[in-house]
Amino acid sequence: MPPPLPTSRSDCAQVQVTRLRAGAIEPGAEADYVALETPVALEFNGISHATMLATPADLEDFALGFALSEGIVSGVGDVRGIDLLPQRDGIVVQVEISTACEVRLRSRRRAMAGRTGCGLCGVETLPEVLRPVAPIANTAPVRFQSVLAAMRDIRALQALHDLTGATHAAGWAGADGTMTLVREDVGRHNALDKLIGALARQGARAGDGIVAVSSRASFEMVQKTASAGIRVLAAVSAPTSLAIRLANEANLTLLGFLRGDDATLYAHPERIIT
Repeated sequence: MPPPLPTSRSDCAQVQVTRLRAGAIEPGAEADYVALETPVALEFNGISHATMLATPADLEDFALGFALSEGIVSGVGDVRGIDLLPQRDGIVVQVEISTACEVRLRSRRRAMAGRTGCGLCGVETLPEVLRPVAPIANTAPVRFQSVLAAMRDIRALQALHDLTGATHAAGWAGADGTMTLVREDVGRHNALDKLIGALARQGARAGDGIVAVSSRASFEMVQKTASAGIRVLAAVSAPTSLAIRLANEANLTLLGFLRGDDATLYAHPERIIT
C-alpha cells in the first residue's frame, strides 16, 4: 500500500481502488494516487481569455508562461501581478498586465476553451494559429550526449508521474545536458507553459539550453518553445508536419523519438554534434 499522501502536495489525491491481477479481482480495496485535474480560468485585466483543464500546482508559472508563449505579454515586466482565486468548480487566475498589452489583447481577443489534449481549441482565425515567431539566433552547437542526458534526467525527475502515471513533463537543461527545472501537468502544453513561466520568473538564460518533453512534438509545442527563444526541443515521441515546418522557419533544432541512445532529427540538424 502506498504511503499516506504528503499534506503539502497540491497536484494529486489519494483514492481507493480495486486491483485485478492475472485476470482475477483481488479482495479488498487498496490506496492509490491520481493526478488532480481542475478547470483553470485565465483572466487578463478582467478579460476572460481561456479556461484550461490543468493540474492545480505552479499556477503562477502557468499563467506567466501562457501569457509569454501566446504573445499576450512580451516579457516578465509586462505582468504586474498574479492572483489565484479558488472557486467551488475550479480556480480563477487573475493576471494584471500592462495597458499596452491589454490593448493588444483586446485587438486579437479570442474565446478559447482548452482541453487536456488540445492546445488550439477556440482559435478564431488561421493567422492566430500560424502567428509568426521570431527566428532563434544561431548559437554554439549542442552535443547529442547532452540531449540524451537531458531526456534521461527528465524521466527520473517526474515525481507526479511516478505517483499517478497520468502526467506529462517539460524540463529545461543547460547546454551540458544537466536538467535543472521540471514542470508536470496533465496537459503537455500546460507543462511546457509552466516551464516557460518558471524560467522567466527565475531570469534564466533559457535560449542557451535544451527543452525535453515527455510527449509528441506538436505544432504548438514547437511554437511555445520557439517563442521562448530556446534553440533545441527534444521529444520522446514524433513531431507533426506543421511542427517541422515551424521549427525550420524558426531556426529551432527539433528531435523526436529520443529513446535509449537513438533519435531522429527533423529540423536544423547542423546544431547537433556527436
